Amino acid sequence: MKASDDDDRKRAIRNVRQLIEALNRRVPHVERSGEAEIARDAAELMEKALKRLKALEGTEKPGPDSTRRRER
Repeated sequence: MKASDDDDRKRAIRNVRQLIEALNRRVPHVERSGEAEIARDAAELMEKALKRLKALEGTEKPGPDSTRRRER
């Protein structure tokens, strides 16, 4: 692996960890309209972020969803 590839991987790991930390800090606001959908989306994003982190760290091979965006 080239140094630039390793730097890119480390940067991606750092970014995914920051995303996970932000999702962990999120506080649900049950009084807001649409909160249930937002909470579901956040949980789904967390699951994908954790899988991506494992793949980047080499503990799991990336699946077909690892780089694809979900279409609505």
